[in-house]
Amino acid sequence: MSSTTDLLTQAEATPAKAESLYKQILAEDPSTSDAQVLRDKETALVKLGELYRDRKDAQALAGVITLSRSFMSSTAKAKTAKLIRTLLDFFSAIPNSQSIQINTLTDNIAWAKKEKRVFLKHSLETRLVGLQLDSQQYQPALTLIDNLLTELKRLDDKMILTEVHLLESRVYRGIGNLPKAKAALTSSRTAANSIYCPPSLQASLDLQSGVLHAEDKDYTTAYSYFFEAFENLSSQGDDAALDALKYMLLCKVMLNLPEDVTSLLTNKLAIKYAHLRDVEYMRAIARAHQERNLADFEKALFNYKLELSSDPTIRSHLAALYDTLLEQNLLRIIEPYSTVEISHVASLVGQGQQAVEAKLSQMILDKVFHGVLDQGRGCLLVFDEPEVDNTYGAAIDTLEQVGKVVQSLYAKTVKIA
Repeated sequence: MSSTTDLLTQAEATPAKAESLYKQILAEDPSTSDAQVLRDKETALVKLGELYRDRKDAQALAGVITLSRSFMSSTAKAKTAKLIRTLLDFFSAIPNSQSIQINTLTDNIAWAKKEKRVFLKHSLETRLVGLQLDSQQYQPALTLIDNLLTELKRLDDKMILTEVHLLESRVYRGIGNLPKAKAALTSSRTAANSIYCPPSLQASLDLQSGVLHAEDKDYTTAYSYFFEAFENLSSQGDDAALDALKYMLLCKVMLNLPEDVTSLLTNKLAIKYAHLRDVEYMRAIARAHQERNLADFEKALFNYKLELSSDPTIRSHLAALYDTLLEQNLLRIIEPYSTVEISHVASLVGQGQQAVEAKLSQMILDKVFHGVLDQGRGCLLVFDEPEVDNTYGAAIDTLEQVGKVVQSLYAKTVKIA
């Protein structure tokens, strides 16, 4: 048995000394070509990475990745790529490690470029784009995507091309450019159609399709995409299934079918998520919407503030739903009146007078109802819907017909002449 194998056995037997023993294995002669020593070094790297992951030490984990380069130079390129991806995956368990991850990836991309490891470089750059997207660094992400797409189209690597176009779609959606987000998603699906698409990537495509349809207010189509993604992800036991379920519930609420939320959560696949806090807040919002209760809606938004702030998709749609609910409540309150004090309306709806005044003003401009704000008296004057006067329309139609008659007579005179 080699000395490195002995050290590995000791590290497993004495966890307190594991860190120093793993480092000792990695410090062994870097020029060795002994297959067993190389295997032990690979195991030591992964074990050391796991150790720092469990300690939540992102800086030390970044050090392990840097340390692994000397070992990687003597191993096959495919194994190198797999090992570095494994070590980078450990960062996901460490909170607030995004900036260290970005620095580590940038450093390793430069190394991969220098070593001419093209496929590893592309893999790392794709991961870096994902991190920049999560930290809302949209402009650097787009710059990197443009460079990546140029190289990938030349190599015709459909798998990474699918992933990069999908990331491009998500970035454009983040900056609010929906036409480009849709175009990028179409490119991603085109690339995916020519290869075997892994279930997780297919689910990501479906999720993005659902998000973009929801942005267009086409909640029925969005729901079908989210349902496909949810079935796919939950069958794999992927945590992203919860996001798909939340979006399904959101679609039901936005379609004015809040009563369907409860029945949806009794579904065989959804039942295990039914008691999670992320699902509870969607249930609370559905209940408030069903009862048209603005106070309960606001209470749900306040109680689940943390969960809402973490998901911009749900946050933006619920803001629109809140606006609609406020509008419906205001219409119900002012309906019996021809003149009503704005302060009275504000007290009934449970909002500040200034906010209610601004909303009423917007509703008048949008022709939701006919009225005028009398700010001197602090009142709202509500008018009956005016009858449509067709006089001008009829006059224009008559003139059009006269024009046709004149043209017809002119054509006949030309023939006679």
